[in-house]
Amino acid sequence: MAELGLCSRREADDWIAQGWVKVNGEVAPMGLQVRPGDRIEVERVAQGFQEQKVTILMHKPMGYVSGQAEDGHTPAVALINPRTHWREDPSGMRFSPPQLRGLAPCGRLDIDSVGLLVLTQDGRVARQLIGENSEVDKEYLVRVQYGEVATDVQSAFPREQLARLCHGLSLDGQALKPAKVDWQNPEQLRFVLTEGKKRQIRRMCELVGLKVVGLKRIRIGRVVLGNLPVGQWRYLGPNERF
Repeated sequence: MAELGLCSRREADDWIAQGWVKVNGEVAPMGLQVRPGDRIEVERVAQGFQEQKVTILMHKPMGYVSGQAEDGHTPAVALINPRTHWREDPSGMRFSPPQLRGLAPCGRLDIDSVGLLVLTQDGRVARQLIGENSEVDKEYLVRVQYGEVATDVQSAFPREQLARLCHGLSLDGQALKPAKVDWQNPEQLRFVLTEGKKRQIRRMCELVGLKVVGLKRIRIGRVVLGNLPVGQWRYLGPNERF
């Protein structure tokens, strides 16, 4: 069911336990092996339950961790409340406390980075963004220094090193997937990645002699940060897709 994109593995277990899943017209028991030609049906009550789950887009400020609280730092989910809900949210949805249950971040955004952070109750969204086979790209604006050079870094930085950022670096003993990296202005690079290793951009820059002094995620797939203010959040609209 998860491979078909119907739900997450956890949701599949819950639906089967509730008797909401049929295989070839019969209620499926837990652990049933499904063959390629089998017909899977899901009760409408399960689909309705899934549709009630929310996905939230936040402009994470510096100083918050994206996941669980660590080293005394506050998790970004603590910012989600009626007071920080963006007034210009076009979704028309209203906040309610049950929306916080099971709300989890889809990917990392370091404590010293800012920008678009996605949190969701929907296993389908989580699988799409951080599943093993995810191809959703993420775009970042990265302000850098090169040694002591803090202005017009583009002129001082060797072109061959820029090419290495695009393809040719390895982290943790594994070659990185090709990336798109180009200059936005003399002090700022644009990165487009399809993977998200821990502190990946900062570590990539270190390998070519660059120091990151500012990092902001501005897009995930087709969803952009836009005008969402720092520290505020909005709902993923019903017509928005990553």
